[in-house]
Amino acid sequence: MLLDKVASVEKRYIELEKLMASPDIISDRERYNSLSKELSDIRDIVSKYREYRKILAEMENLKAMVKDREVSAIAETELADHDKRQHQLMNDLEYLLLPKDPYDDKNIFIEIRAGTGGEEAALFAGSLLRMYLRYAERKDFKTEMINDSPTGLGGYKEAVIGIYGKGAYSLFKYESGTHRVQRVPATEASGRIHTSAATVAVIPEADDIDLKIDERDLRVDTFRSGGAGGQNVNKVSSAIRITHIPTNTVVVCQDERSQHQNRAKAMKLLRSRLLDERLVKQKGEIDELRRIQIGSGDRSEKVRTYNYPQNRITDHRIGLSLYKIDAVLDGDLDELVEALSLADKTVKLQKSKNA
Repeated sequence: MLLDKVASVEKRYIELEKLMASPDIISDRERYNSLSKELSDIRDIVSKYREYRKILAEMENLKAMVKDREVSAIAETELADHDKRQHQLMNDLEYLLLPKDPYDDKNIFIEIRAGTGGEEAALFAGSLLRMYLRYAERKDFKTEMINDSPTGLGGYKEAVIGIYGKGAYSLFKYESGTHRVQRVPATEASGRIHTSAATVAVIPEADDIDLKIDERDLRVDTFRSGGAGGQNVNKVSSAIRITHIPTNTVVVCQDERSQHQNRAKAMKLLRSRLLDERLVKQKGEIDELRRIQIGSGDRSEKVRTYNYPQNRITDHRIGLSLYKIDAVLDGDLDELVEALSLADKTVKLQKSKNA
């Protein structure tokens, strides 16, 4: 029973509070941090459970007050509000007890690639890059460029960025897939609307503990960093290309001036890519979370359309349309993220109830 599970979580919470007050635990930094994380992970469950019990107790008092003519109207109104709240708390507890995505708290890499549409697609890829950087900034996450291939007009053939901060994956994971834009290019004299696309892949950062890589499986090449030319082009071969021979996975990093720094970044990206591929392979098709993220699991599937003439952004996975393209492309993604998260929550709860 759900409430029995929650009661056992509360029991563990009380136990953890006592343990963390112990001098032996306080002096053991590793143990203390482990218990602190466990306590943090279940705090919301316990908080909602305690509110739920309080609501039930208050409802019993209100039921008695309903019989009193002088206060019955007020009591009935409060009773209805309490009833609604206790149902919401029960739904919240059901969701909180579902297995958590183990990668939600991870740092991430975002890979953006221009698709069909030539230079217009590259410009759109640049718009997506700026959107994610601005959203990360709003969330106080640290960002860094891993690799980029800019075009002459300010667009990007591809760009790979790292975003670092607790919960980064939980916020950005729904961005994976193909994003489509409909607008009149600046170079279009006839005013005809063009449709272009860019693909986005969001990958949780892999730790050494997540995936081991045998150095003998790697081919490492160095080359001079590309760029717009002039003083921006490195005179030495500091850029790194690493190929994982068994899977033919290739990563490139050329943002740093130091070959050592580029290699370290490239290895982080390679490890994360290989982990992402392994997780997809292990799951066969794709679990319900990835269905929310990228539809059927094919990253070429269209997930969102940005229609400039109508100032409309439509997320096709949940049928949501917003009429504020400029705000969204300036990093105002909260409404989209919250709606996708709610859809994910609904799918998970339904699946749990049907199990």
